Amino acid sequence: MQDCYADVIVDITSEKLDRVFQYRVPEKMQNMLEPGMVVEIPFGAGNRKIRGYVTAISGHTDYDPEKIKEIAGIVTDGIGAESRLIGLAAWIRNRYGSTMIQALKVVLPVKRKVRGKDKKTVYLILDKPEAQEKLKFFQKKHQTARARLLEALIEEQAIPYELVTEKLNVAAGVVKALEQQGIVTLKSEKIYRNPVSVSDTENYAVCLNGEQRRITDEIIREWEEKTNGCYLIHGVTGSGKTEVYMELIAHAVSRGQQAIVLIPEIALTYQTVIRFYRRFGDRVSVINSRLSAGERYDQFERARQGELDVMIGPRSALFTPFPNLGVIVIDEEHEPAYQSETVPRYHAREVALQRGKMENAKVVLGSATPSLEAYYGAQNGQFRLFTLKQRAGMAALPQVSVVDLRQELREGNRSILSRELHRKMEECLVGGDQMMLFLNRRGYAGFVSCRACGHVLKCPHCDVSLALHKGGKLICHYCGYEEPIVKKCPVCGSGFIRSFKAGTQQIEEEVKKEFPGARILRMDMDTTREKAGHAAILSAFANHEADILIGTQMIVKGHDFPDVTLVGILAADLSLHIPDYRSAERTFQLLTQAAGRAGRARKPGQVVIQTYDPQHYSIRAAAAQDYTGFYEQEIAYRAMADYPPAGNLIAIHCSCEHQQLLTIACDYLKKFILRLDKNNQITVLGPADEMISKIQDTYRKVIYLKHEDLQVLIAVKNKIEQYVAINEGFQTVKIQFEVN
Repeated sequence: MQDCYADVIVDITSEKLDRVFQYRVPEKMQNMLEPGMVVEIPFGAGNRKIRGYVTAISGHTDYDPEKIKEIAGIVTDGIGAESRLIGLAAWIRNRYGSTMIQALKVVLPVKRKVRGKDKKTVYLILDKPEAQEKLKFFQKKHQTARARLLEALIEEQAIPYELVTEKLNVAAGVVKALEQQGIVTLKSEKIYRNPVSVSDTENYAVCLNGEQRRITDEIIREWEEKTNGCYLIHGVTGSGKTEVYMELIAHAVSRGQQAIVLIPEIALTYQTVIRFYRRFGDRVSVINSRLSAGERYDQFERARQGELDVMIGPRSALFTPFPNLGVIVIDEEHEPAYQSETVPRYHAREVALQRGKMENAKVVLGSATPSLEAYYGAQNGQFRLFTLKQRAGMAALPQVSVVDLRQELREGNRSILSRELHRKMEECLVGGDQMMLFLNRRGYAGFVSCRACGHVLKCPHCDVSLALHKGGKLICHYCGYEEPIVKKCPVCGSGFIRSFKAGTQQIEEEVKKEFPGARILRMDMDTTREKAGHAAILSAFANHEADILIGTQMIVKGHDFPDVTLVGILAADLSLHIPDYRSAERTFQLLTQAAGRAGRARKPGQVVIQTYDPQHYSIRAAAAQDYTGFYEQEIAYRAMADYPPAGNLIAIHCSCEHQQLLTIACDYLKKFILRLDKNNQITVLGPADEMISKIQDTYRKVIYLKHEDLQVLIAVKNKIEQYVAINEGFQTVKIQFEVN
């Protein structure tokens, strides 16, 4: 049998995750060993036996085969969460393209050893008469510090160490001397930093409505019969999906299991944590990028030690090292924030499904506007679909009106606010209610449109909008097509053809000018830079410290403000015409989510959508809250163009500090791909400049590969990785892959 070698990492707690060791795999283990398994290996000069984790298996070695040691055995007892996460890292590395080290740094995010916090207490170990005799002795000898400490301990028996040193003013040496004499003992216990600070801990009353109860009962009944399962809950905004999640998690916790709840934005943490904390108490924690290194370390340690039941957070929470993971919930699963933008460029939904499969955990996806991938999976049997059609508490969906900004322009209104929105804002303020103004700037990339007829300049080859670049060029970021900027609309001949330039600050200034008495809060990247910036603004708005909240997409994601009766969507077109095949889906989701913030309690809600393209199917469907109508039109377009989920797509992102080298490298890469694809089955687009073609003096290009079978594309990706690794010309060119 051919020799087989395993890459083994031996210290996963170290920051230096850049060293693996190779070992020969004995013949008897060759059909048993897999990445992620724990093995016993001889290590160092003395060949002491230690445990390691297999990260890869191959048929070749980089070292002299005669000098390679052999794996001693496979460890099957006491395998912890780390080994399962390393198996997951191997899957991520293969699917998304990266080194094993890069994948490990994602799934084992606690890399630095952070000094833990200890709580020390001084205890009296003498009985009271003996202690009083000692006290008299110290007083007689004028050993005042010892006498002061002993007197306090006779009274209290145990005193926290910081009180001894700070309040009693007793030096550490005094405590040590009494300890050596057998008078006191000093005990330490580890305490963890807890980022959850919730003052309102009233009991959470569970009262599910009929729809919610039916769904939870059916899922729990299925859980009892199957080891794992995947579910999609499609519920209109305000339908109470969170109540369903909590009931399912409570069932898992009752069985001694733990739960991970993924949320797309740090801004959502504030309200979500409060709701879970009221239900599950201090066995809930959070993880996110705003925590200190010490706080992050402590939360993962608490999870590892079994001191937590629920971890809430964005993508990184998915890798919480729970010993007995029972359920993973992905709330607002359609959100682009679940896609990593650094290597490996994984998608949290796909990784959650794989972790659920590996650990026999259930995966529950939820959204008012499911991603096409999730809904397509539900239609094809990958997920079981459940639908919540009514808002919780029987609140009515908001009344939505669509304002044609072309008509506003024709009638002389060039303000950011349409006349209808202005009138409704006046009524809202007079009534003492609150409102949100949403500027839809997600992915804005300088598309050009006609303000008179709404026509958008698009690529004739890719059916995505052309992006405006310096020098007056319009460029397609899929295939590289370009054309000069036009002065007049090619459809109606109007001279009102330009890109949109407005930000939250300009909107705030205009609203202040129009409504000088209104109290206004603005929520965007500038106002949320501080660690608690999101929570401070949201709590201020919830406490009625402002009448109007102005912001970008972060204000419309899952927040629940019962007194918001009006939502104004100021520029629906900005996401509709980004150069991305998902632009219609992104727009439908953002508009539906934004509209869902209005009228969530007893007061009826109103929504005003301002647009230059009121007849577009995504805007009409969002106004009607008609997901299935939108899905049917959008999936037909995707199937026709072979875009995901009807087809599959891999983006190869290439970057280099030297523009000419990057161009040459991309040309070689494309030729190599075309040689691999002998039957011309793969569609190759590009190379083209990225949407932002230069960042920090680094030039960027992209090549797209399309094929109906993802495994064909992954096989090509693997060949490209090998090709790049052995060609010196690619040493200065960074290559990254993005799947679908």
